Amino acid sequence: MTTMTEASVREFKMPDVGEGLTEAEILKWYVRPGDTVTDGQVVCEVETAKAAVELPIPYDGVVRELHFPEGTTVDVGTSIIAVDVAGGAAPSQAAPVTPPPAEEPKPQSTGSGRTPVLVGYGVATSSTKRRPRKGPEVPVQAASAAIQTELNGHGTAAPQPAAPAAPSSAAPQDRPLAKPPVRKLAKDLGVDLATVTPSGPDGIITREDVHAAVAQPKAPEEAPSPAPVIAPPPTPTYDTSRETRIPVKGVRKATAAAMVASAFTAPHVTEFVTVDVTRTIKLVEELKQDKEMEGLRVNPLLLIAKALLVAIKRHPEVNASWDEAAQEIVQKHYVNLGIAAATPRGLIVPNIKDAHAKTLPQLAEALGELVSTAREGKTSPAAMQGGTVTITNVGVFGVDTGTPILNPGESAILAVGAIKLQPWVHKGKVKPRQVTTLALSFDHRLVDGELGSKVLADVAAILEQPKRLITWA
Repeated sequence: MTTMTEASVREFKMPDVGEGLTEAEILKWYVRPGDTVTDGQVVCEVETAKAAVELPIPYDGVVRELHFPEGTTVDVGTSIIAVDVAGGAAPSQAAPVTPPPAEEPKPQSTGSGRTPVLVGYGVATSSTKRRPRKGPEVPVQAASAAIQTELNGHGTAAPQPAAPAAPSSAAPQDRPLAKPPVRKLAKDLGVDLATVTPSGPDGIITREDVHAAVAQPKAPEEAPSPAPVIAPPPTPTYDTSRETRIPVKGVRKATAAAMVASAFTAPHVTEFVTVDVTRTIKLVEELKQDKEMEGLRVNPLLLIAKALLVAIKRHPEVNASWDEAAQEIVQKHYVNLGIAAATPRGLIVPNIKDAHAKTLPQLAEALGELVSTAREGKTSPAAMQGGTVTITNVGVFGVDTGTPILNPGESAILAVGAIKLQPWVHKGKVKPRQVTTLALSFDHRLVDGELGSKVLADVAAILEQPKRLITWA
């Protein structure tokens, strides 16, 4: 027979696209059953707890089955797509098992070049419905055994009855035959396909069979149907015109869990300082005209980031983490500077690797790439791992400042408020000056009040007199 064997089908499993992730949601499929795929071709986009990631297939072949629809959350390690690496076309319906004559008969063509076999199941392995045997019985049994061996992958062929099989309802199959749309319908209606009597050709369950099963009352002694792999959404019990409920998943779910864990494990302390940043704003305008900064992202956040890096260099003890299991303080000799970014999928905190070693132009370039990638939703999980200290710019929303919560594993986070023109005493006179408020939250197990105050005071001093970037660096 010219059918796809199970040996030629490769199952592509949901990978762990980040460190320690356990699940991901399928956002979009880029292929359908019957499509030809090549090694490295992106087949779907998934959202993890950290970012949206495109998944490439690792081999060539023809898509046989998509195991989950879009919007489904799948555990890491679960197969999500089946590909026939032998290059066979995706099957569409089951082909009957018939005794082979002098040579094997070819299955009927569907008109599109595809073998008429049910998607995802190959030739029906059950003897629920077979044509009457003609000719000697021994060759028929041998041929049927060979087919069973090929499809089931067992070393010993399954025994075949000598007489025509009873109706499908009397000979249950290992897995009921039904096309994916019919399976989805049964799942949505809560129907166990094993209890449905098929009426389609070769024992295939049709949509009408599923609807008929729903209409029939269940017998009292009937065992409960097994829970579907993915339960349908519950029927709303609230007034949808007055409330909207949004499932917590993906980035927002991970952020919520991380913030709760941080708030209730690390003792937070937050200190504030209001500072005149008029000279910093003036320096920003001058740097925009500098040829070395041409084409780069130059804004107050760039100089604030540089000021924090200088403060950390002067007080390296602030750049640490708490190892609860080992009961050790881990001091970092590098700074992976996190920048909180608001995206349509929620707040993410990618970080600039080894920010402490970058020049101002290099820092500007890295900051620009980080922000652009985050806005496009293309931030990779690796870009959000290993942060040591974070900056969150709440001033872009017009607020003065806040009390930020630490990212798990970090010792400090600096919140930057809105920069506003305010009356300020400057050189003994009240003048309009550009003023902002900074807030530094830190883990009090690692950073005491003296250390935290010195770090925050240094940042403020640099922003007030930017020339300290040269003298203190």
